[in-house]
Amino acid sequence: MIQEMMMAHVFLAAVLAMAVAAATVGASPPEGIQPLSKIAIHKATVELHGSAYVRATPALLGDQGEDTVWVTVKYGWENPSADDWIAVFSPADFISGSCPNPRRNADEPALCTAPIKYQYANHSGNYRYWGKGTIRFQIINQRSDFSFALFTGGFENPKLVAVSKPVAFKNPKAPVFPRLAQGKTHDEMTVTWTSGYDIDEAYPLVEWGMVTTGGGATNPTRTPAGTLTFNRGSMCSEPARTVGWRDPGFIHTAFMRDLWPNKEYFYKIGHELSDGTVVWGKPYTFRAPPTPGQNSLQRIIVFGDMGKAERDGSNEFANYQPGSLNTTDTLVEDLDNYDIVFHIGDMPYANGYLSQWDQFTAQVAPISARRPYMVASGNHERDWPNTGGFFDVKDSGGECGVPAETMYYYPAENRANFWYKVDYGMFRFCVADTGHDWREGTPQHKFIEECLSTVDRKHQPWLIFAAHRVLGYSSNAWYAAEGSYEEPEGRESLQKLWQQYRVDMAFFGHVHNYERTCPLYQSQCVNNEKSHYSGTMNGTIFVVAGGGGSHLSSYAMAIPKWSLFRDLDYGFVKLTSFNHSSLLFEYKKSSDGNVYDSFTIQRDYRDVLSCVHDSCFPTTLAM
Repeated sequence: MIQEMMMAHVFLAAVLAMAVAAATVGASPPEGIQPLSKIAIHKATVELHGSAYVRATPALLGDQGEDTVWVTVKYGWENPSADDWIAVFSPADFISGSCPNPRRNADEPALCTAPIKYQYANHSGNYRYWGKGTIRFQIINQRSDFSFALFTGGFENPKLVAVSKPVAFKNPKAPVFPRLAQGKTHDEMTVTWTSGYDIDEAYPLVEWGMVTTGGGATNPTRTPAGTLTFNRGSMCSEPARTVGWRDPGFIHTAFMRDLWPNKEYFYKIGHELSDGTVVWGKPYTFRAPPTPGQNSLQRIIVFGDMGKAERDGSNEFANYQPGSLNTTDTLVEDLDNYDIVFHIGDMPYANGYLSQWDQFTAQVAPISARRPYMVASGNHERDWPNTGGFFDVKDSGGECGVPAETMYYYPAENRANFWYKVDYGMFRFCVADTGHDWREGTPQHKFIEECLSTVDRKHQPWLIFAAHRVLGYSSNAWYAAEGSYEEPEGRESLQKLWQQYRVDMAFFGHVHNYERTCPLYQSQCVNNEKSHYSGTMNGTIFVVAGGGGSHLSSYAMAIPKWSLFRDLDYGFVKLTSFNHSSLLFEYKKSSDGNVYDSFTIQRDYRDVLSCVHDSCFPTTLAM
């Protein structure tokens, strides 16, 4: 009997092992791991096989000016296996050329660059049995041609057995994916875009003008744009300097100034060639920001940690940013019902794989081309050891902030210091950079106090602080385990500033969930209300809005007294100011756009002025 039981246990263990192995083949990458990093591309060998083939159609992409297209890829060979995979490479010639990674020996070529995306060959159901399959990939214009490759050997020991002929966009250099951002003043809008044109080849410009009341357009103005780029040497370490490197093209920024408040403007980006002709991008419109203090309806979106995902179902981000497309699509559908977006850090999670920045700008372009898209720096943009940052970790994959600081405009005095203020009507946003020291005596602490102290609250009653890492409060599991419910030394140097200058709300990302606190000061709730606040301000409401799309973060089991609402799901926050006294806060889920948490604030200017603990200087009774 004992022997039979032992054999049964062995048999059961074998069955379980087979089940785990079967489930592992083709499974999504573990949570939190950049999927492209799972490919040991430096170990790849080129073993092109006569029976293997990859064919991609159409060969000419975007012949009607499209910047995003679908490509059908057919492939096969005589020795199919479950871990074979199809990769998308750009430029198409990814085999030849010098490679930053050492080759294993002189006569065996190594591959120098990671793919842009991949999918298991068995995604096409008959591949394992018939040795052939078909997959459709969504491709964006990324300034070069593309090829599609069939690998066997899985990700650990990849062997290249077939490559397609190149496919390319009709104009790979075309200007694409505009990103609006408010400038340093309320009457200035900037537009940033990417192209393949250097300044000596074509002159970048934006053509723009006011839309008339009848829907027509005034005489357009042409404004030149500046041009930036960066090279492999700008990256701090691998993979950004090695297999993750891809030429970013040229990033152009133009400034549209002296805008009339709330007026609708049209614009289109372009490049003037040497013969005087202009290569134009798509036309768009935007609404100019209100003047500081203007009494009008103003609607603001806030979230962090969105990442990017693939509409073609490729495995690249299947378990890395699973909610990203839901957030994007919901915001696109609701575009007419908000005015400006604040994405508070962790944008594409490229982590050193530079092609992903293009993918991200393409995903959010339906938003960023129509609404100011203000960004903050997250750990996956900036953090790398020994680069002057506050955190000595490798979260940026060697990017050390360079792509984020170049691909997006933000109105900072020094682009290497990602802190700035935005005046939007009745709001002031003070955006901090948690990649740099914020403690007392630092340049950033000086900026934060100046930003908070210089706002005129009778005209701009809504004062908002925003940063990526949690400098306030979060009952996330790892913060709770540390006993701090915050980043190390997060709020110690800031809570007196928040209290003194009567900050309404402080927003954070980094933790991938949603949480709202009571009005707090020094870890104590100073108001017992939950859904409506009125009268004297006596604390700051802290909000974690890190559920933009990346894999979710768990909470501590015990709920702190200051935590009023938690939601382990994907979503974003919307702030609506109706006038100088009334504000609506809403938390919406990305899956359906419905409201799942909300509160209102009703107060007057005297309520902001009223003294509470640590908010006023001492007074005198002298006559």
